[in-house]
Amino acid sequence: MSISDPLNLTSNWVGSDVCSYTSVFCAPALDDKSIQTVAGIDLNHGDIAGYLPEELGLLVDLALFHINSNRFCGTVPHKFNKLKLLFELDLSNNRFAGGFPKVVLKLPSLKFLNLRFNEFEGGVPSELFDKDLDANFINHNRFHFDLPDNLGNSPVSVIVLANNKFHGCVPASLGNMSGLNEIILMNNGFRSCVPAEIGMLKNLTVLDLSFNQLMGPLPNTFGGMQSLEQLNVAHNMLTGSIPASI
Repeated sequence: MSISDPLNLTSNWVGSDVCSYTSVFCAPALDDKSIQTVAGIDLNHGDIAGYLPEELGLLVDLALFHINSNRFCGTVPHKFNKLKLLFELDLSNNRFAGGFPKVVLKLPSLKFLNLRFNEFEGGVPSELFDKDLDANFINHNRFHFDLPDNLGNSPVSVIVLANNKFHGCVPASLGNMSGLNEIILMNNGFRSCVPAEIGMLKNLTVLDLSFNQLMGPLPNTFGGMQSLEQLNVAHNMLTGSIPASI
């Protein structure tokens, strides 16, 4: 694979002693503790340019793959579907393009997904919100779709969807996300009213709905968000009075 690596992070990626490579982390294999296997790769802030090879799918014990703040482009390899132990996937702040990388839906152990600040476009499969994620960052892309009704199925504690091109309504099922601590939906193009069910989010600390086209009044149920610390609904088309419960 031809890459540009100005910081020489991969300059010692030669030979069979993979566990000595810079930014590669090994751990005992789950099926044989006497064998060291690649468990993590962390090339964050490396300014590396290139493509991800399909051969990464051979690292079947990989649990962590962090490559944020580089210049990787192209698409996410299909062979990533072999990474059944992958727990954290951070591809943020690169130049990946094309449709939503559906291969992430085939990662059964995934808990942390970060695709923000790329050039992904098109729709986002509703199945994403059925995955057992703890954090979901897909902001600052070119996704264009309606949030599905099954948004409320997502068990995440943090979800950031800002700066895409969503439209339609904020689903009432949002109120089912009982473990949610932070949700940022700013600058998307939502045109609906704020659903009353939002008041069911008793653990929510951060809510940002700013820079949309939300209409109508803020629901009186806002007072139900007992843990709320930061609220931003600026730059919308809201009307009426501010609920006293806030």
